[in-house]
Amino acid sequence: MSKYINVSVVGATGYIGLELIKLLIKHPKVKIKNICAQSSIGKPIYKFDYSLKKKSLPKITNLASINFDNIDIIFTALPNGEAQKISKKLTSKNKLIDLSADFRLENPKNYKKWYNATHKSKNLIKHSVYSIPELIDIKLDKFKIIACPGCYPTSIQLPLVPIIKKRLINTNNIIIDSKSGYSGAGKNLFKKFKFKNIYESISAYGVSSHRHLAEIDQQLKKISKNKIEVRFTPHLSPMFRGILSTIYVNLNKNITARKIYICLKKYYKNKHFIKFAKFNTPIGTGDIIHTNFCKISVCNDRMKNKAIILSAIDNLIKGGSGQAMQNMNLLCGLNEVMGFK
Repeated sequence: MSKYINVSVVGATGYIGLELIKLLIKHPKVKIKNICAQSSIGKPIYKFDYSLKKKSLPKITNLASINFDNIDIIFTALPNGEAQKISKKLTSKNKLIDLSADFRLENPKNYKKWYNATHKSKNLIKHSVYSIPELIDIKLDKFKIIACPGCYPTSIQLPLVPIIKKRLINTNNIIIDSKSGYSGAGKNLFKKFKFKNIYESISAYGVSSHRHLAEIDQQLKKISKNKIEVRFTPHLSPMFRGILSTIYVNLNKNITARKIYICLKKYYKNKHFIKFAKFNTPIGTGDIIHTNFCKISVCNDRMKNKAIILSAIDNLIKGGSGQAMQNMNLLCGLNEVMGFK
């Protein structure tokens, strides 16, 4: 790549797209060439976020305005199904970093099962990779498409994957209770949910059937080499942003909650964006919102041979735009923290 990474952001006016633009404009190696959305063509992006008022940014255009030959990376923050169409337009020069579910699942039959749609770009799935930056152990530049994980799966896999790898827990009965700010539902919140008093109450949804289960099951199976089916219930919480996942695990013989804590701290000792609370300390989302950090706490359960793991992230950043920029840094051979400071 040249001195600068030329990027296009497609789906720029949604919550994730706007957060991504706010991150990319601070990156010393990035030039934003296109800001695309399906509507509001010709308008400045600050109409959707006034903090961008004084930034030198292109006006909103449609996808047809992109000169793919002049773009290094295309970020897509679009509804499921749209990145599949865009992937067919990629040239040999382009890389696609997608924030939807379009390339998260390796088997197109599973995409059909969970998203009730036929995958429109099956031949490119083999050229894509699912990447949580702290967990990926292969070079991203080998792939055409980087699939950014969902927000819930990010908060869940970061604490679970290392201890499953080390065989510290019994994987037959993992229970996960996650609470998310309503920004996770996007700007069409009231089209998706009919809950009463949505800003003043907490509501369970997607019970035993949330789409993110597909990628959680897929990735945990790859780590364990055995089928793992977690019990996962998400909740919509009356806050704008943030996710807190509470994970209940059964410990293997001679394993304690403190050993889980020590294992996780050792595994992530060189990972800048993973923070830990002191052992046996409750945490919340308050000190990680507006950041790309994941904060983890490990606590004793009242019952023997069990532990409670807490994981907090900002769904719009570590669970979305921040993870996308972190993946871009790795893809381009840059320090993964570049642009965040």
